[in-house]
Amino acid sequence: MRLLVQRVSQASVHIHGQLHDHIQRGLLIFVGIEAVDTLEDATWLASKIAKIRLFPDDQAPINADLAAVNGQLLVISQFTLHASTRKGNRPSFIRAARPEHAEPLYQNFLQLLENLTNTEVKRGVFGADMQISLINDGPVTIWIDSQNRE
Repeated sequence: MRLLVQRVSQASVHIHGQLHDHIQRGLLIFVGIEAVDTLEDATWLASKIAKIRLFPDDQAPINADLAAVNGQLLVISQFTLHASTRKGNRPSFIRAARPEHAEPLYQNFLQLLENLTNTEVKRGVFGADMQISLINDGPVTIWIDSQNRE
């Protein structure tokens, strides 16, 4: 699983021109799922997000976690995070998991995040055509890949 995590001062998701969900200060997380991903990947990533320190405090510009700043979460499924641009000019999405594998894992990830953070996780709709608006705070953008645990 791959996450693109952005610290935001606000973010929203619209579907069919209607506001679906939004957050104020917090993390906007795009989630891409590969065919090889498992519940272990979702668990590791949810734990990482629950503890990651990306917010400023009185000691450093990146030192506090989500709980310390009463931050919110908006999670969006995005299979294009697994695009391969190795050949030609049209990306290949062959590594992205099929919906029947990806959607249950996405839902598990959301539930794990809610359990670990004790907060409601705002979200998009799996597989929907969504428009995302955000104000990246910092900017702070982090890439986390469960297949390459650095």
